[in-house]
Amino acid sequence: MLANARRDALAMASYELGDDPWSVGCRAFAFGRNRLERAASSGDFPWLEVLDDSAHFVFLIGGNGNGVPVRFYRGAAEEPTERTLRRQELEVQQLSLALGEAEAEGMAFRLAVETDEAGRVERVVFLALRGEDRVECFWPVPLELPAEAATGAAVQLRLIADDGYEGPREAARRPAPPPPPPLPPRRKPAAAPVRPQTTLF
Repeated sequence: MLANARRDALAMASYELGDDPWSVGCRAFAFGRNRLERAASSGDFPWLEVLDDSAHFVFLIGGNGNGVPVRFYRGAAEEPTERTLRRQELEVQQLSLALGEAEAEGMAFRLAVETDEAGRVERVVFLALRGEDRVECFWPVPLELPAEAATGAAVQLRLIADDGYEGPREAARRPAPPPPPPLPPRRKPAAAPVRPQTTLF
């Protein structure tokens, strides 16, 4: 869903009108957040919840209120920045509830969205980071289904297919709906009769 959100942000970018990597990145973040919020509220994924829908955006993976908090960022999975590692207070509290205070100490779960020079997604990696220099989990998320699977071979499927949104390019191919009927012309208010003015000398 995060990869598709960035795809749509790139498809909608208008560099002639002033879009740049920063504005496209902001749109990609907003689109990704919106997709995850829709998926969480759909009820189709009982293990997915939104913990903080602000600009920090923290979502939960896990059910029954015991989910671990996760955030996503654009950047290299091997080189998370200080900003990436910063944890929100709500995130720390939820992690302590889910794992216990000892296990949650210094832990952060992140999804790194790695892009090429044109801004297209190359890889999404799920990370479990403890402090600045310890990686406890490094798992590249499969983004596409394999074209053909060998008989008997184990196949790792995508975690979540897209939510059915066709994207801006496909939607643009549809015929435009007919314009609404024109509004009736407005009536001009009737002119008030002119009353002669009297003056005193």
